[in-house]
Amino acid sequence: MPFEPPRSLSPSKVSSFRDCALAFRFTAIEHLPDPATVWTVKGTLVHSALEGLFWNHPQGSRSPAAAAAELDAAWTALQDDADWLSLGLGADEAEAFRADASQLVANYFKLEDPDEITPVGIELTLEARLDDVRLRGILDRLDRTADGELVVIDYKTGRAPSPAYEQARMAGVQLYALLCQEVLGRRPVRVKLLHLKEPTVITAEPTEQGLKGQRTKTLAVWRAIERACHDEDFRPKTGPLCRFCRFRDFCPAYGGDPSLAAAALGSGEGVA
Repeated sequence: MPFEPPRSLSPSKVSSFRDCALAFRFTAIEHLPDPATVWTVKGTLVHSALEGLFWNHPQGSRSPAAAAAELDAAWTALQDDADWLSLGLGADEAEAFRADASQLVANYFKLEDPDEITPVGIELTLEARLDDVRLRGILDRLDRTADGELVVIDYKTGRAPSPAYEQARMAGVQLYALLCQEVLGRRPVRVKLLHLKEPTVITAEPTEQGLKGQRTKTLAVWRAIERACHDEDFRPKTGPLCRFCRFRDFCPAYGGDPSLAAAALGSGEGVA
């Protein structure tokens, strides 16, 4: 019986399908559980602190102390969060987790001065129809420059990619630029990845031709997803990261049976 395609695509889903169609099937089609990790929970904590810095503090008051206070508030709220509790960290591990998050927030101030930023959207959801697919994404931040132009900002708490993989990492944020053009009728002048760990900034300038290419590529991915669902043919793509994949035991490339994954892991719930 053919699989039902997802009802929408996001930049992360597009990247997931390109990275490994089988892993995409498990997460986006069958909605198998996606356990929280130290890295995902830490990313959520840091994003919450930076979100609060802009939501709760007007220009002129966005200081490192204000960001630290927002991190304290987010940390307190995190203690009752199910994802945090599922990590089961000991006291020393939790202290190291908190210290690392604090350093990431402090590093943000090495990348830009938030008092010079005019955000027009924070955690901004944009949704557009591209032919017969719904493209949906959440922007960490959308800024307006002094001359009225738009800039897309995406915070990253993991390591910055090597130069060889830099453009691949920009593909997702370029889709955010496409969403801005489709929904707001304006092409951002820049898209920026703020890597907080190093810290470093990766910047690209979307062009009309480039966004047309992104639109074409996104629709091509959607057609490939539809075919894979119809044919029940989601092929794995192996690589160095396979050893970290939680679905490896069910991957045919490693002798597994994909049809057993749902029964073994339990199907999850979520919006397709």
